[in-house]
Amino acid sequence: MEVQNLTYYLQQARETAKQEEMEAKEIEPPQTTTTWNRETVPEVMKIVSTKVPQRDLISLLLVSPWLYRTLTSFPPLWMVLDFREMNKAGDRLIAATSLPRYQHVKQINLEFAQDIEDKHLEVLQSKCSVSLQKLESLNLNGCQKISDKGIEAITSTCSKLKVFSIYWNVRVTDIGIKHLVENCKHIVDLNLSGCKTISDKALQIIAENHQDLESLNLTRCVKLTDGGLQQILSKCSSLQSLNLYALSSLTDKTYKKISSLPHLKFLDLCGAQNLSDEGLSCIARCKNIVSLNLSWCVRVTDVGVVAIAEGCTSLEFLSLFGIVGVKDRCLEVLSRFCSKTVTTLDVNGCVGIKRRSRDELLQLFPRLRCFKVHS
Repeated sequence: MEVQNLTYYLQQARETAKQEEMEAKEIEPPQTTTTWNRETVPEVMKIVSTKVPQRDLISLLLVSPWLYRTLTSFPPLWMVLDFREMNKAGDRLIAATSLPRYQHVKQINLEFAQDIEDKHLEVLQSKCSVSLQKLESLNLNGCQKISDKGIEAITSTCSKLKVFSIYWNVRVTDIGIKHLVENCKHIVDLNLSGCKTISDKALQIIAENHQDLESLNLTRCVKLTDGGLQQILSKCSSLQSLNLYALSSLTDKTYKKISSLPHLKFLDLCGAQNLSDEGLSCIARCKNIVSLNLSWCVRVTDVGVVAIAEGCTSLEFLSLFGIVGVKDRCLEVLSRFCSKTVTTLDVNGCVGIKRRSRDELLQLFPRLRCFKVHS
């Protein structure tokens, strides 16, 4: 929706509020070209609410008492709390969840928010737990002051949580993941990217309790080994997205096991230094893969890429960045099977591929739109 259209709708809401107040005082309202009645504003807000920034939505509450009552009586407008990159986020969160209009909040975003600590999550647990009973999505990305203690407090109040993200937190350990798993039985999307202290023990707990998991991000979780990943791959067969970016210690024991994920669509193996053609050929059994990142998978050759081309015929995104062992043949085969689907292909740094100019690639893949994804 264009900004000018959104501005129009908000202006109409203000004019309607003014009109209602004048009618209440028995003042004849001025004639306007468009008249909205009391029922119109809530209906319009249902449409535009997802496009209105939270701050603007709160500003609308100040337009008039009538508009305040109208908006606060419509729960779908108050299901998201977004404190992304804000200062004093902990105090703001507590204040917001204390308000009646946020009694049904489903999503809280604290990504890279400042001043959010364990103590704030403990206050939520003790004083605002009712507001979190329907919470489904919690983003704590970059909240470096949150530890296992905070995870225990917040997850104990939101048993319906489905999406949990705590990117780049070095304080959360296996204990925090244990609290998450025990308190929240419905997690389907889990992002632990950059949580360098978690180990195979955390993966074992996840695998035993969240077998319906659909998305898992383990980027740079450097303590993980084949043993932990095989637990996940053996029990979480519903996975559609798996990110193993920069886990260079994994071997073909893990990569071959990925073939047991029939629903897999997104796979990131950037930096998988031990991935061989044999391992990649096993991955090719995942027929539904549409996005595959093989950047810096230095052992891969044409053999592995050809297997992917023949097996993953719905492929849309492929990065071979930095792989010196692949040659023109793999692109020819890839074009034969995937020319109608591939829109993103990165072969920069693939010195063995001679026909890699933009025009030459477009001849092989006419739907190609992106030629570089790795920098």
